[in-house]
Amino acid sequence: MSAQQARSVPRVATVVGLLAGATGIGILWSSGVEFPFTAILPPDIWILLAMTAVVAFAPWRWAPGIGAFGVLFVIVGFVISGSVPNLFGADGTSVLIGSWVQLLGVLTAFVAGVIAIRVNYRKSPARA
Repeated sequence: MSAQQARSVPRVATVVGLLAGATGIGILWSSGVEFPFTAILPPDIWILLAMTAVVAFAPWRWAPGIGAFGVLFVIVGFVISGSVPNLFGADGTSVLIGSWVQLLGVLTAFVAGVIAIRVNYRKSPARA
């Protein structure tokens, strides 16, 4: 993989989206939203940060797919946990902000990760 592929705009957008998702979860956690298995930080933050590290530093062209695929679990968890009413301010302003930051971040990571994979797997022109 070339250095240009490693720092492509979609790949960077995937990293930013993952970090925004983790930030949103941090806002939710600091607002008092209960998470399962909360020891120091909610597990979702650790998962998103681990995916961020893989997408940002792994040299493989499929690495952004880790972020794109991984955030699907966060989105499904968001819906299953009954957090959708939080998007409309059901539990206060800070929970509203955290929910939107998380959701927009992971959606950005998903879309950008899919685009990054597509860009990385495009056939490059023949070299002379």
